[in-house]
Amino acid sequence: MARAAFFKQFLKLLLVSLAIASLFGCKQPEAQPFKSTDVSGIDSGKDFRLTDHLGQSRTLSDFKGKVVVLFFGYTHCPEACPNTLMELARVMKRLGPDAEKVQVLFITLDPERDTQALLAQFVPSFNPKFIGLYGTPAQIAATAKEYRLFYSKEPGKSPGNYTLDHSVGTYIYDQSGRLRLHAAYGQGVDALVHDIKLLLN
Repeated sequence: MARAAFFKQFLKLLLVSLAIASLFGCKQPEAQPFKSTDVSGIDSGKDFRLTDHLGQSRTLSDFKGKVVVLFFGYTHCPEACPNTLMELARVMKRLGPDAEKVQVLFITLDPERDTQALLAQFVPSFNPKFIGLYGTPAQIAATAKEYRLFYSKEPGKSPGNYTLDHSVGTYIYDQSGRLRLHAAYGQGVDALVHDIKLLLN
């Protein structure tokens, strides 16, 4: 009889323990709100000082109050750079009136060939409000270092026919000028629109 009471009490305690474990020990982690990688607080990408395709000196603080979408590339890029700019153009179209609160910046990694005139022709062809940025080779190297970005020149058949290997991905800032997200190459329009709208709201 005493043994039956013991097992009854043991079973009761076991059920209580399992119930507590289900409430706390097995709780599912909260879903992250962003589709892109949240890099809030990372110690890089704080600022730059470059020249835009209209010849005006620019820093990151010039765009405070807007969500800034920043991408590094070069005009002779065969695939990743034009694909990203086309994707960002579709993002702006999908945002509708909210696109007025977003600024896309394209920083060239090829200051030898990407002159102000070439950037002025290339970048706005994807969207008239996109801004191309350039600088001296030293300025570009310093900016790439600030963003921990890799790039290297790969020789071609002639001195002016080289390509650049470089990191791909898009940096997204909130309206206060803080770097918040890094979007992988090819992440897609839906994910970018989703994340930008979250930052706008």
